Amino acid sequence: MQHEVFIYTDGAAKGNPGKGGYGVILQQAGTNYYKEFYEGFRHTTNNRMELLAVIVGLEKLKNPGTKVLVVSDSKYVVDAVEKKWVFGWEKTSFKGKKNPDLWIRFLKIYRKHQVDFKWIKGHNAHPQNERCDELAVMASQLPNLSVDLNYENDTSGMF
Repeated sequence: MQHEVFIYTDGAAKGNPGKGGYGVILQQAGTNYYKEFYEGFRHTTNNRMELLAVIVGLEKLKNPGTKVLVVSDSKYVVDAVEKKWVFGWEKTSFKGKKNPDLWIRFLKIYRKHQVDFKWIKGHNAHPQNERCDELAVMASQLPNLSVDLNYENDTSGMF
């Protein structure tokens, strides 16, 4: 598939759980045109931020059916999709799985586009991944961090 957009993502959480953030770069294929996005949260986990970064990147796409390559250093996210685990989890209503709120949100936007995933090793001098890491860490240190409501209000242990 010839990709129209590349989405580079990273998530971070200091303490895990603790203060966290995500960083996203959307780049139009074949051009130097890109946009950056980030947000920080006062109490969350690394995996939630990794997954939220992908979700936010996909939600920023304006045209349904966009051919996109998501580049992530998260085995949690990439393997869940590429190995089709998330579709099995969905069939069991995510019973016993962490972050069901985000996986449900992911599947809703994922199905609107043509999405491929590529896993890359983190902290390995990949320019966009390094930048996303910087954005995620910076976002986690901002004042007035957002509240990850589903995580903070969870009493079931699902998150």
